[in-house]
Order: sequence, then C-alpha cells, then structure tokens
Amino acid sequence: MFRRFTIASLTIAAALATTGSAQTSTSIQGRYRTDDNNAIITIAPCTAGAAVVCARISQFLNPTLRNARDGNNPDASLRTRALMGVQILTNLRRDGNSWSGRGYSPEEGRNFNATVTPHGGQLRVRGCVAIFCRTVEWTRLS
Repeated sequence: MFRRFTIASLTIAAALATTGSAQTSTSIQGRYRTDDNNAIITIAPCTAGAAVVCARISQFLNPTLRNARDGNNPDASLRTRALMGVQILTNLRRDGNSWSGRGYSPEEGRNFNATVTPHGGQLRVRGCVAIFCRTVEWTRLS
C-alpha cells in the first residue's frame, strides 16, 4: 500500500510540476494575422534577452498598405515614416495569464493601455483609452 501511495503521489507531483512549468513557459511570441486581415504582427523580445516583449508590423497582406505612412501620428515629425516595422505594442510584461503594456494604433494615431491574452490559437488584444476599450483577436500563424 505504501508503494502505491508513493507512486500515485509521484505521478500527481509530476503532473502538477509539468502543468506549472507549462503555464509559466506559455509565450505569446510569434507571428499573428490581424483581425482585419491587413497585416502580420510579430511579437518578440523588445531587445535581446529582454523579459518584456514588443509587437511590430512585419508584413502587409493588403497591397494598398505596403507603402503606408504613419500619417495620423500625434508627433508631426513621424507622420512620413513607413508603417512597415512600426512597433505597435511595447513593454508587454506578464501578469498572470495576460501581458500588459502600451499600444499604438496607426489608424487612429493614438496610444493606449494594452492587455494581451492568449486564447487557444487566438490572441486577444484589448486597448483602453480612459474608460473606452476595444478588443480585437489576432490569429496565431504556424
């Protein structure tokens, strides 16, 4: 009986340890297609070895956006920069099952508080300015 208890305990302990490490190693890093199918966003460490991640526009799927500029940027000196490569989520830090940081919407030229939460093969991106929030879902690409 002691042997069964020990084997069962070890099995349960191993399962819990695996579950715990899987939760802590869950990563949002990767490539995602935006909800409007206009772009591919790449999420990676902001700098080499950084504990925080950032998201950049890495590809346009809509051919009319390939030469798009950041024309709505509140900083007039940035309005002529190409949108390709622009960082749209910055300094995302893990907070439980979500990541929190700052975001930038080139369409609106607005900065916002961002919360990113994985949900299956989707990434829920929630942006809030004051009390107004909007959530979109991006699809992870393999």
